[in-house]
Amino acid sequence: MSISCDSVFSNKVFAEKLGGISFPMLSDFYPHGKAAQTFGVFNEKGFSKRACFLIDKAGTIRFSKVWEKGIPENNELIAEIKKL
Repeated sequence: MSISCDSVFSNKVFAEKLGGISFPMLSDFYPHGKAAQTFGVFNEKGFSKRACFLIDKAGTIRFSKVWEKGIPENNELIAEIKKL
């Protein structure tokens, strides 16, 4: 699942531009950035940092990382998922 501070409409357009996605995209639009604030990744410019959290079924964060620029490497995330 992904969460974005963008609106539901923006998430839909983004997914369509990617040719569709196989996971749910949630909107953190209102109250704006509340989930991002809770996880400590909402910045002073009014949007969230690029971050990834892997959370197990018990609700424990097992992996987290924030990227300043670029796109997360799939191989790194897949390796962390396999550890779970």
